[in-house]
Amino acid sequence: MRISDLTVSLLILGAMAGPALAQDAGRTGVGSPPRAVLAPSPGAAQPVPLAPFSSARDALRAGVKDYNAGDKLGAARALEYAAGQGDALALWKLGRMHSIGDGVPHDDLKAFEYFSKVADEYADETPGTASARIVASAFVQLGLYMRDGIKGTYVKPNAAKAVELFQYAASYYGDADAQFELSRLHLEGRGVARDPRQAARWLNLSAEKGHIRSQALLGQLMLAGESGMPRQAARGLMWLTLARDSADPVANADIIEAQKKAFEAASQEDREAALIFLKRQMERRR
Repeated sequence: MRISDLTVSLLILGAMAGPALAQDAGRTGVGSPPRAVLAPSPGAAQPVPLAPFSSARDALRAGVKDYNAGDKLGAARALEYAAGQGDALALWKLGRMHSIGDGVPHDDLKAFEYFSKVADEYADETPGTASARIVASAFVQLGLYMRDGIKGTYVKPNAAKAVELFQYAASYYGDADAQFELSRLHLEGRGVARDPRQAARWLNLSAEKGHIRSQALLGQLMLAGESGMPRQAARGLMWLTLARDSADPVANADIIEAQKKAFEAASQEDREAALIFLKRQMERRR
């Protein structure tokens, strides 16, 4: 799932307390991390210290405090100081703020450049650490920008580059968002040969992590059958039901509606089998 502001705050505070224990993670089949920025930008984001702080850690602490207190301008200034020291968490947060206009002007190019700095300088962060989640998220955000481009800037649509960025985050970090986005490109044949089976593999990895959109899309693929893939109605209904159970009534209204239609169209036999699969899936998570 997307990293929330609260999660970022906790990660920042956790990083201050000390390094997190790394989980076992292999890098089998993962090449060198892709370079994020394709060309230098005359207007590249250059964080400028706007307030005196004794260290990047102190600036981070102040930034979190100000942000949570609603002083986003003060937070941005503190984060810019920490970002000027090359701090990954501050760079990521500033990228996020600019990407949605959260307390700062909405500026996708600035966001792209902040995320690029994170990806280029911290791509070898050990999977399983607190900051690894931030780095993986930066790769995902860059992939989205490269997929669609940023109008009026040097960042042009480049689906092949998007695949490269998603692939790295999906393989090295096991990031669920990256796996979902990569699966969509495989389904659409954008930047890579169309391959529904490969898409299903990535979706399954992401769905097992509880990614709602992956669960829903995997369920729909199984229900329909796709380019030689066998139709698995009961399993498809199971994944759609799991997605519905975690869905937000507003943000995920389409998933709720899709599950409802699938359930109504399913045979009694498939409904019963889906319930069995659902119980097994829930038991595995305990």
